[in-house]
Amino acid sequence: MKTSQIDDVDRQLLHALIVAPRASFRVLAAVLGVSDQTIARRYRRLADTAGLRVTGLVHGTRAGWVDWLVRLQVAPGSAQRIADNLAQRPDTRWVRLYSGGTEIVCTLQARTPEQRNALFLRGLPGSRNVTTITAQSILHVFSPVAYVGHASALAAEQLAALAKAAPEPSPEWEDVETMETMETEKTSVPDPAQAWIPSGATQLRAEDDPLLAELAQDGRAAVADLAAATHWHESTVRRRIEELRRAGLLYFDIDVDDSVLGVNASVMLWLKIEPASLEAAGRTIAAHPEIPFAAATTGATNLAASAVFRDTRQLYAYLTTRLADLPGLQSVESAPIIGTFKRTGLTEPTP
Repeated sequence: MKTSQIDDVDRQLLHALIVAPRASFRVLAAVLGVSDQTIARRYRRLADTAGLRVTGLVHGTRAGWVDWLVRLQVAPGSAQRIADNLAQRPDTRWVRLYSGGTEIVCTLQARTPEQRNALFLRGLPGSRNVTTITAQSILHVFSPVAYVGHASALAAEQLAALAKAAPEPSPEWEDVETMETMETEKTSVPDPAQAWIPSGATQLRAEDDPLLAELAQDGRAAVADLAAATHWHESTVRRRIEELRRAGLLYFDIDVDDSVLGVNASVMLWLKIEPASLEAAGRTIAAHPEIPFAAATTGATNLAASAVFRDTRQLYAYLTTRLADLPGLQSVESAPIIGTFKRTGLTEPTP
């Protein structure tokens, strides 16, 4: 699907799914001012031709898990096989090929220290074709889990109607000082996945695994299907999804081929920021519409970000202006994405 093949209704549908990922086609149609059949047809077409998916994901840091960014330098000609192997692993979230085809970057999620140790000591590819492995722990995610970016298309009144028709669950709060500050400064409520959760609040349980597995495959799966997969009553499924979302443990994301949104240049940025400026730099870059993801990490570079652009000219302008103005910026390494083997936890067709 090419960019010219999507219209305003498609863009509005993508934006609406970001805001209310499990809203019914009836609700989406009412907000967009079209028929239910039109929305259903558009959704299926985008799924078939642009890889549109809604996925339910666990916010690892809220669950006490540790997410890692792993960079593998590999010998020429071996990258596709190694990336394919990584994409088949259940603990990888996305797997991409960078630069000249000899660097693979992936995210890995370890639930326990034991799983982490097994992962790095025995689990990663160890063949002679892997020349270097660098693992950086993700310490803090600055970007919101629901990235709108180039998909933004809804008017304010449409957003208000969507919020009224399909309200999102409110996060559980304990940090009273933060709430008072927001009220004083009239700022917006932070992303639920970044919210402070009170001790003893909702936690993941082993019996949640079937539900989470189904939502990872299809975040819009019908409650009846989820009930069948979990052997729960439908009301239990609804209640548990609500609990996990309110706790910031479960969030929904949409995935779509960036090219249909006019994105033809995607890069990974590895930034070195003065420690005293890391928080300010992270918040600043996360507010840039070109940045779907930004996080503080361990390692020689301490701020990682993915970035999307219309073309390389826009990328150059960004690197030399707003990125260069980040507080405490000491160095920048950029690596263009040349292939995606897995994204949002689902394996892609081999590029």
